[in-house]
Amino acid sequence: MTVETGRLAPDAVRTMFDRIAPVYDAMNRVMTAGLDRRWRAETARAIVSPGDRVLDSCCGTGDLAIASLRAGGRVTGLDFSERMLERARAKSDQVEWVQGDALALPFDDGSFDAATIGFGARNLDDLEAGLRELRRVLRPAGRVGILEITQPRGLLRPFYKLWFDGLVPVAGKLLPGGSAYTYLPASVRRFPRAKELAELMQDTGFEQVRYRLFAGGIVALHTGTAG
Repeated sequence: MTVETGRLAPDAVRTMFDRIAPVYDAMNRVMTAGLDRRWRAETARAIVSPGDRVLDSCCGTGDLAIASLRAGGRVTGLDFSERMLERARAKSDQVEWVQGDALALPFDDGSFDAATIGFGARNLDDLEAGLRELRRVLRPAGRVGILEITQPRGLLRPFYKLWFDGLVPVAGKLLPGGSAYTYLPASVRRFPRAKELAELMQDTGFEQVRYRLFAGGIVALHTGTAG
């Protein structure tokens, strides 16, 4: 498996994210012109109610978990990269940070009122299994929010190809460890489009599935409830 195919073995993905942890936040700001913070806040507002027990799976350096905390949640952030979690722990001691596997969540059935995953779903070795795990740990009617890059259609498609296939990998190579960002365009290409992801969520036990597009269709926020 290679970076260029957008599919890596789980251990290779973990190693890659350990390596890019120091530049992860900076690359997010560069890739999204700083809009990723707004999208994470929108995700938290759509999913989290005050007092909710919230899981942020594939939490990375913790920005979405902290957005859920600000929305009033009691938040647990989970990631399998210890280097990413080190960055997250430095941002907040009010979130419970847990190292673990999103495909085998170390929580009981129905443990959470809400669950999020931001820009991490496309890195799962088995997306369907990851969705089923999120469904398992949610209480009945619990809410899920999945924020992810998607492939736009229409007028923005040429800009998207220039940005993600050209400029992002180049920008990554300018930062220590950032050469791993050559993986990003390929990982997005193999990820389901917005409508397909909505259908997969329904197939894995979620109801009332909807999605919103941001940035002209480059980013999608899918929401639903546990059936």
